Amino acid sequence: MTTAQFILLLLCFLNAARADLPGAWELLVADAGIASMHTAVTRFNTVVLLDRTNIGPSRKLLPPNHCIVSPTNPRRKDCTAHSVLLDLRTNGIRPLTILTDTWCSSGQFLPDGSLVQTGGDLAGFKKIRKFIPCEPGSLCDWEELQDVQLHQGRWYATNQILPDGSIIIIGGRTANSVEFYPPKSEIGAVNLPFLSEAEDNQMDNLYPYVHLLPTGELFIFANNKAVLYDYSTNKVVKTYPILEGGPRNYPSAGSSVMLALTGDYSAATVVICGGAEYGAYLQRMADSPAHGSCGRIEATRPDPVWEMEDMPFGRIMGDMVMLPTGDVLIINGAQAGTQGFERASEPCLFPVLYRPDQPAGLRFMTLKPGSVPRMYHSTANLLPDGRILIAGSNPHYFYKFNAEFPTELRIEAFSPEYLSPEKANIRAELLDLPEKVGYGEVFEAAVTVELPVVGMMEVNFASAPFATHSFSQGQRLVKLLVETPAVDGGGKYRIKCTSPANARVAPPGYYMVFAVYQGVPSVAKWVQLVP
Repeated sequence: MTTAQFILLLLCFLNAARADLPGAWELLVADAGIASMHTAVTRFNTVVLLDRTNIGPSRKLLPPNHCIVSPTNPRRKDCTAHSVLLDLRTNGIRPLTILTDTWCSSGQFLPDGSLVQTGGDLAGFKKIRKFIPCEPGSLCDWEELQDVQLHQGRWYATNQILPDGSIIIIGGRTANSVEFYPPKSEIGAVNLPFLSEAEDNQMDNLYPYVHLLPTGELFIFANNKAVLYDYSTNKVVKTYPILEGGPRNYPSAGSSVMLALTGDYSAATVVICGGAEYGAYLQRMADSPAHGSCGRIEATRPDPVWEMEDMPFGRIMGDMVMLPTGDVLIINGAQAGTQGFERASEPCLFPVLYRPDQPAGLRFMTLKPGSVPRMYHSTANLLPDGRILIAGSNPHYFYKFNAEFPTELRIEAFSPEYLSPEKANIRAELLDLPEKVGYGEVFEAAVTVELPVVGMMEVNFASAPFATHSFSQGQRLVKLLVETPAVDGGGKYRIKCTSPANARVAPPGYYMVFAVYQGVPSVAKWVQLVP
């Protein structure tokens, strides 16, 4: 066999192996007009996508006579959109109007379903914006709040909804403090020394990973350090061991999730994966190999320690998405470099499934690769039908289409294996749920399944987070206490469920509710969890 024949045979083998990997990709929108830096799914099954405003013209025009005058230069007008709304029913795109710069800002949903968006660059540094979602076909748009602003400018901060329905805003470049929305006037911005302690000379304390534990305290991770923070007293009540393997936050670009809350909800486990070699950002080392290590810690234990394991690929700028089943999808990113413009290479096209209930060494499964590099400024969000929306990627300061890794305007969806056609006959359909449930409330979910149900069926609450810079702010999955499905005739079943006991387990707001049978989730219905 000649060398050329061997290479051809090898390529055929690799292509066949890729075809056999689980998962499926589809193109939803060929040109969204903007490259999404921030993405959030609303309760009306629409998706808000946001980019910077000082990036120059996008490829999506605003409506006639809606040009935006620069708040810093009245002579400059921009007639293109830097935020759009995607209708998941039609895949249609509608331009939205954003005035102040949202570059590297943060966001979170309020209990009423409104999206609050905070900070950014230039005139957006102290800005608070609100988007009140509406039915598709209506004309809701961004509102720049005029009567309130941030106490301290926030660039690269993290937001987390709290049990009382307010939002805590943590950190940011030159902002080693926390504050709240709605503002607590008697408090203002409160210094959090941990953030400055975690800072290094390439500022690896930005976009800290923040998880609300079921104790009501916050797990905050920055660089390679973590603390348990009581925001009500502004005290660090526990310091966790150092996570080995280099810096993990922006610009070193790992990712993090809190695993599904289950049982009596007393235990919470955090996983952090990937990251860049220290110094890659400072030295613009686009070819510096990414780390493939993951740390896993039960944050609620009295003596927690990190359990280490390795992903199949080194990865920076990956997104960790909680699936309705409790598994985690790791998708997007690169295998070398760091976050920042022109600072990464070797796109990682292979998604990976992390199965937390498997023993160490067997938790990772490689999935079918995509074909579109998704690097700096890309996002991943769980959709109500169980797919993952993939958007963005702009590794350049401005939009740049003639490059090795061009600015990406396409929107894709990735379908995990649970959506494969051969599993359609065990996919439940949610027929009926209450529109609102209170804490500790017993309610019924009505479902139908093509094949007879044997055993238990899960009913799980999934939040709608704000995804940006490899971290989904406010991401959460809560598995409800359920009883064995009761036969209701005609292939229908009724499941008695108990909602979360309190707002520390699941803060008030709108959740996607999935019925999950034998690892296959239904299409979700939206339910509002209210005090």
